[in-house]
Amino acid sequence: MRVTALRAVLPCLALMLLARSPLHAQTLTPDLFSPTRDAFVRPSDSPLRRRADKSDPLNGPGVRRQAGSLANSRVSQIDVAAASGASGSGFDSLNRPRKNKKLYPGQAKSTLLAGVGKPVLAMPTGRLSMPTSEAAHTPPIAPAMAGTVIGQPPRKRLKIDDDPFGAVGDYAGSFLIRSALELGGGYDSNPARITLAKGSPFYVVAPELLAVSDWERHAVVADLRGSFTGYGNTFPSTNGTIASAPTSLDRPDFTGHIDGRLDVSSDTRLMAQLRLRVATDNPGSPNIQAGLANYPVYSNLGGTFGADQTFNRLQLSAGGTIDRTAYTDSKLTDGTSTTNDDRNFNQYGGVGRVSYDLLPGVKPFGEVEGDSRLHDLQFDRNGYQRNSSGGYAKVGSSFEFSRLLTGEISAGYAVRDYVDPRLNRLQGLLVASSLVWTATPLTTAKFSSTTSIDETVVPGVSGVLTHIYSVEVDHDFRRWLTAIGKFTYGTYQYQGDNRFDRTYAVAGDLIYKMTRSFWIKATLRRDVLNSNIAGASSASTVMMLGVRMQN
Repeated sequence: MRVTALRAVLPCLALMLLARSPLHAQTLTPDLFSPTRDAFVRPSDSPLRRRADKSDPLNGPGVRRQAGSLANSRVSQIDVAAASGASGSGFDSLNRPRKNKKLYPGQAKSTLLAGVGKPVLAMPTGRLSMPTSEAAHTPPIAPAMAGTVIGQPPRKRLKIDDDPFGAVGDYAGSFLIRSALELGGGYDSNPARITLAKGSPFYVVAPELLAVSDWERHAVVADLRGSFTGYGNTFPSTNGTIASAPTSLDRPDFTGHIDGRLDVSSDTRLMAQLRLRVATDNPGSPNIQAGLANYPVYSNLGGTFGADQTFNRLQLSAGGTIDRTAYTDSKLTDGTSTTNDDRNFNQYGGVGRVSYDLLPGVKPFGEVEGDSRLHDLQFDRNGYQRNSSGGYAKVGSSFEFSRLLTGEISAGYAVRDYVDPRLNRLQGLLVASSLVWTATPLTTAKFSSTTSIDETVVPGVSGVLTHIYSVEVDHDFRRWLTAIGKFTYGTYQYQGDNRFDRTYAVAGDLIYKMTRSFWIKATLRRDVLNSNIAGASSASTVMMLGVRMQN
């Protein structure tokens, strides 16, 4: 080994002695401190890198760059971002866990999941938006109100307003009060409802008031509606004859009742009602005297007091009634007046009702009523005794089918006997109903019928058996535009006489609801009275335009 190493060293020493060139140390240049690992030349100075000058044969004539400039880099043109730039969202080739973005109270969460082929919802890094100057002083929404608390159940949405243009009302203590006032004017071709028609313009003022209690137990409801109709023309007698219609046709009309319920227990309730009716005889009625200056006004004041008891599905109701009917004196065209005391009477009676919950939404019932009528005077102006007693019995059912068809319908028989033997028994079929059918969310149909036994002063006539039937259809073309069509049919049977009257009424209303508080209403109505008595038939056309202000 030693001989081999010596043989290699001796030639090297010989070459060093023979070489006469001087020795130089390595020069220190900036390439020795290049930041590029394992290289002494920067990439920008590399002779292998393509340059942008014209001397480069690889550059075509279409390339227009300044000499010495570098070629465009493709680092920023890569469509897929590198993993180091994915931040808290987007695709990460290293499969590192993403960080959940912290949301501010009230800020909606993104429903889009990041991944391949799915867009990423960019979340703001700062606040959502700057508050407006009006709301700058208001505190932020609590997370519980905003619904952002973890584990909090979703907030229940508010119910859509079924009547966005209906009256809202105001609270007075624990009572919700709604009021309205209708003002209208128009023209009536025959306001007196006589054979020889004479038209007249008219105006109507109709106030309304509804008050409902808002109590956990007990209840009180007050519903008051009135109107006054005034006519611009008068109807004096001509050719010295006595007119069948009053000279002035102005007349009031009022209907009001107050209902109360006292909850003694969950099954026992005390019921009470106070009612008032103020009106006049209908134009064209045979009860109207000839030669009147204006219509006499009558009032009917009464009440019902009773109790209601529930035994599981069985419900029993009973009550007593008392009513007072009084007429004002009749003023004649010659300045004198006549009394109407023979038409004043008191009525005392009682009513009982039994109902049973047979099926959900079906509740049949039976009802019986009896009463006595005592007049202030024993004999009327024609010498007849009008005191009487009578009543009715009826059966029916109230029902509710999925809120599409609701109401009550019944049928029975009514009888009334008079003290005077010259007056025959007044009797007839009794029909009463009130139905509401919601055909569509925009269309509603209503049907109602009533039967009553009315007093009269016609000689030899016991009374008037009255049946009224009406059908009404409401349709909303828009929430703010409603059309109403109504048809009414009535029969008036004067028992004891051969007179029989039929009435027909066809009406159409168009309501434009500008706001909740202001409506515009147009009405067109045709009234027809057909009688089997010569000269008693009539017809009229009514046109009216008005406004309704409500709260």
